[in-house]
Amino acid sequence: MTLNNTIEIDIVKASSSKIASVDFENLTFGNIFSDHMLICDFKDDAWQKPIIKPYEPFLIDPSAKVFHYGQAIFEGMKAYKDDNEDVWLFRPDENFKRFNKSAKRMAMPEVPENVFMEGLKMVVDLDREWVKKGLGNTLYLRPFMIATGHGVIAQPSNEYRFMIILSPAKSYYSGEVKVIIAEHYSRAANGGIGAAKAAGNYSAQFYPTKLANEKGYQQIIWTDDATHTKLEEAGTMNVFIRINDTLYTAPTSERILDGVTRKSLIELAQRDGLSVEVRSVLVEELVNAAKDGSLKEIFGAGTAAVVSPIVAFAYQGTEYQLPKIENSFALKLKEDLTKIQYKLAEDTFGWTVKV
Repeated sequence: MTLNNTIEIDIVKASSSKIASVDFENLTFGNIFSDHMLICDFKDDAWQKPIIKPYEPFLIDPSAKVFHYGQAIFEGMKAYKDDNEDVWLFRPDENFKRFNKSAKRMAMPEVPENVFMEGLKMVVDLDREWVKKGLGNTLYLRPFMIATGHGVIAQPSNEYRFMIILSPAKSYYSGEVKVIIAEHYSRAANGGIGAAKAAGNYSAQFYPTKLANEKGYQQIIWTDDATHTKLEEAGTMNVFIRINDTLYTAPTSERILDGVTRKSLIELAQRDGLSVEVRSVLVEELVNAAKDGSLKEIFGAGTAAVVSPIVAFAYQGTEYQLPKIENSFALKLKEDLTKIQYKLAEDTFGWTVKV
């Protein structure tokens, strides 16, 4: 089967759908997967023919490089259904570019654009019934690549597997989010892989986040590895800070992921005439702003959560509460963004792509 005469993809349809067994009103994020998945293998220095087949486990050699040297990258995306039953992707070109940026950094082969983009559209189209209408309902899309070549010698793999799996989703975070500002642990370092969506970045966060959870905090605001004085990211999200009526977010770097939601919120804020500054914010600035009342909002931004307001932060044993405000930049930007994603507002940026 071909799509727009750009790439041939084999399709093996599931004999029956499991969609009827899914409670879409009570989903645990990333725990249920749709009927189909895409697989494309890289071997003999070339990408092979992609296939879409029923979602199922697969065999892999115990000596596969992914297990021993961590060559694994991924992206997070969503599909949305509008009131006319049409399904849309949001800025998939940005995810594609970032995926291959990650691949290059991890010494993995870049995925061809037609495999990524047309394969993504085709598998989403095949499972379009898994995309439910209504604000908050999405189909979370997880393109990823792992090293499948065997052998435990410390060198890049010679074989890889690119896959796309799909998971129906609602809101990622629920309830109030409180954070601790990192004083010792780091998410990433200069010269490292912080700007790549590499699996190891996330596993390295688990232990310090566990320590934060034990103290009653849901996430960590990461600081720079050298001095721990600059605010960088919030958990697995980019972070925004509003002091008075100016919105601040850290510039992207080798340590900070170039978030698609982050850049979209910046463009929306600028369109709406909000004051936005892309620069490093010092921990000292944040604490002083909390003390003098000029700190209005902190929020995380990412594909899974979209926008996640933070109600309090802790630093050096002191907790600072965020004020409850009526003219929330976070909620306004989230509303503006989701309206575009669900086609409830005109997409003047050209961000949405119909499946």
